[in-house]
Amino acid sequence: MKLNVVLKTKNKSRLLRGTSLFLLSAILLVFPACKRYLDIVPDNVATISNAFTMRTEAEKYLFTCYSFLPRDGDPLYNVGYLAGDELWIPTQEWDFLSYGWRMARGGQSAANPYLDVWNGYYQGGGPGDNYGLFKAIRNCNIFLENVQDETKVRDLRPDERVRWIAEVKFLKAYYHFYLLRMYGPIPLVDKNIDVSATEAEVRVKRMPFDDCVNFIAALLDEAAPNLPAIITDRSSELGRITRPIALAIKAKLLLMAASPLFNGNSDYAGFKDHEGISLFNSSFDASKWKKAATAAKAAIDAAESAGFSLYTFPGTTFKLSDTTLQQLTLRCAMTERWNSEHVWANPNSRADFLQRTAMPKLVSTGASGDARMQLAAPLKIAELFYTRNGVPINEDKTLDFSNKYSIRTATRNERFYVKEGYQTARLNFDREPRFYADLSFDGGIWYKYDSPSNSDEGTYSIEGKYTQMSGATHVGYYNETGYYIKKVVDWNMVNSSNGVTYRDYPWPEIRLPDIYLMYAEALNESDGPVADVYEYVNRIRKRAGLMNVQDAWTTYSNNPTKYTTKDGMREIIHQERGIELAFEGNRYWDIRRWKKAAETFNQPITGWSVFQQATTDYYRVRTIFSQNFVAPRDYLWPLRTYDLTVNPNLIQNPGW
Repeated sequence: MKLNVVLKTKNKSRLLRGTSLFLLSAILLVFPACKRYLDIVPDNVATISNAFTMRTEAEKYLFTCYSFLPRDGDPLYNVGYLAGDELWIPTQEWDFLSYGWRMARGGQSAANPYLDVWNGYYQGGGPGDNYGLFKAIRNCNIFLENVQDETKVRDLRPDERVRWIAEVKFLKAYYHFYLLRMYGPIPLVDKNIDVSATEAEVRVKRMPFDDCVNFIAALLDEAAPNLPAIITDRSSELGRITRPIALAIKAKLLLMAASPLFNGNSDYAGFKDHEGISLFNSSFDASKWKKAATAAKAAIDAAESAGFSLYTFPGTTFKLSDTTLQQLTLRCAMTERWNSEHVWANPNSRADFLQRTAMPKLVSTGASGDARMQLAAPLKIAELFYTRNGVPINEDKTLDFSNKYSIRTATRNERFYVKEGYQTARLNFDREPRFYADLSFDGGIWYKYDSPSNSDEGTYSIEGKYTQMSGATHVGYYNETGYYIKKVVDWNMVNSSNGVTYRDYPWPEIRLPDIYLMYAEALNESDGPVADVYEYVNRIRKRAGLMNVQDAWTTYSNNPTKYTTKDGMREIIHQERGIELAFEGNRYWDIRRWKKAAETFNQPITGWSVFQQATTDYYRVRTIFSQNFVAPRDYLWPLRTYDLTVNPNLIQNPGW
């Protein structure tokens, strides 16, 4: 039996060499200058010994280590995209078999877990995708063992050797982090196990959560100093790991470790291994928030020193209103390739399929599959966004949303958000710019490059009632809730006589606003609402066209002092994360680490009555699905039952 992990105990790690030979597919990454993407093309390498004879072969193995980066730009693979409550799809799963969505409907099991990155089963492509992250870690360890040996790869320059080692240490840390976030305590893979290892050495066990965090943080600390601050060779190296990326992931790791799910959670007080060792410390540790804040500030400083900043749309030759230019700033912050706030853009995953599944049908030409409009936001997500005054809809004392589901007609002054003269729900009026940048709806404006008027006057709008252009007329290509996801579709999408064109972009794993909000959250928890907490939240709000937190709440909220307390500011930051990072796969992980899932993921999924033609019938709220999140069981992924049989030292997560 050959396993790929070793037991890292509190006192020592067994450092065992893996000497077995095996066939593997090495990945060659090509960076075309015209697209600046990281293309992965297989190139067979016969043996490990051959892989580290020359620089060119070692580079292929380096890119093999990169090739396991999760394909988060594909909604089928992005674990956080459909496993929660942020997005919903049609029941038919027409060309959209999502294991995440099956989880969201209560289909997870320990016999054959969905989205099983432990083994690589039941991810986006089917039951056996073979993208298990322990396999990825094994490849990282093989690379490190060989490239750290200076008698190998003799034509590798010293500076390249140092950088490549740092990149793979980061990848090794990141794959551990990804597993930790899903499963909680995991085995720590320090070195690969030798094929001659004893049965006791093969039967590894899970290590305490805090030990895992420290192990990953140490790897990131080792990697960061030897990584470049920026990518200077943009024609061939975009997508490679940099120092700001490493520091951002460390901040994300420590923020997760400080959060209620993992910091003082009494639900895990009795969670021990077979030797009686506690896998969680059930005592709350306030210093973890301070460490997270320090790490997030270091990540901000590194990113800003490297030239990262909040994106602003540079303008166009088209005649556009200030309203639409603001929309393009917000939309392109997500979709513009390699823009100034993409601290980490992952070209392992491209957003073509994502855009097709989000895009509504706006013209009669083209096939149904060109604009599938399957990704839909539930009503509660539409209600999450602020009013135009920058406060929640249930707090705004100047705008009445008590009748939010009633029908209202759009005026000329609202024509850049809602089609003039069109009737739609009151909920869709008087909202903040991000609401209109991220979402569209029946009557909503959808401006894009091929606007028939060459401007935002008389441009595209959605007609979403049954039998209308964007309505639920196709058995599987329709929008289940009536809220379409505009944020992820690049504005350069074009319909023409030659077909439909989507402009791809590498998936933004980390945008600068994410780090700003990590810092604000951790600092608020450690020190309360001090000046920097407001500063970094307000930077994001300013770019979104909103006034600062202090003025918005003082002037417009029926709870004007909310921002002055730690509890109140916590609520504001949580909502700000939900809005700014909407539809990027973050909400699911945030709700879990905040330990809010038992409340949030047990609310019904609701939407408009999209199979109705009349306006009054369409705008009736219907329950689409009643979710059932079981706590504490569903907070952590189950280990596959078969793995527990093979290795009795592994212990199952609570409730499974």
